[in-house]
Amino acid sequence: MNVIKEILKKLIPEKWHDQLVLVFKYYGFQYTCPCCGGRFRRMRSAGSPLRVNAQCPKCQCFERHRLLILYLKNKTGFFKDNLKVLDIAPMEFFQKICKGAPNLDYTSADISSPLAMMHFDLTDIPLPDNRFDCIICYHVLEHVPDDMKAMRELYRVLKPGGWALLQVPIDVNRRETFEDPGVTSPEERKRLFGQDDHVRLYGLDFQDRLREAGFTVRIEDYQKELTSAEIKKYCLLEKEDIYICAKEQL
Repeated sequence: MNVIKEILKKLIPEKWHDQLVLVFKYYGFQYTCPCCGGRFRRMRSAGSPLRVNAQCPKCQCFERHRLLILYLKNKTGFFKDNLKVLDIAPMEFFQKICKGAPNLDYTSADISSPLAMMHFDLTDIPLPDNRFDCIICYHVLEHVPDDMKAMRELYRVLKPGGWALLQVPIDVNRRETFEDPGVTSPEERKRLFGQDDHVRLYGLDFQDRLREAGFTVRIEDYQKELTSAEIKKYCLLEKEDIYICAKEQL
């Protein structure tokens, strides 16, 4: 098999080598990525602690992104309604999908990512009030020192009647969020918060923090609507609640 791989590498242009690796190492029919449509015999292990079948080898999405796409397609009008969308810290696959959707007026933003269309600090969004119908902010707030200010800014730019999906990693065994501004070393942050660039570990009071920022919050266990076979097929986590945050009509 290794001899065949080396021969094919010499025959096939270098720009296609990554696809060659996908074919030999991952391609199969056991798992399907709803983000890119790829089919695989296994996915990449990733995360800390390491999770098997966590990352799509084709589009690089994780379990939370696959759940997001399924939820948006099956439970919302995201791909049907005319929406002005703000996507914070965009993933390449998701930005590509949104830019190709004729119903979406899409803007992506990040503090530094070259992928983003705009660059700004989430605690000081340089955009007018009531601008967006929908905001997607996945696993960002745990990186922001003043997360309450960031939440209030997201609430400010959301239109009345609009909705946002604001997800963070949550320790379901912790009632209250743990944070300590005095913890600055990457080693201590990883030990206490789970990752070296996280500044807190959220607990079950995350919804209270969102409400304090102004949102009405509904927590949905969408995976209960999926079969065990679907959860396995799409390589989803066994449990992940979705936080649907809304701004009431004036």
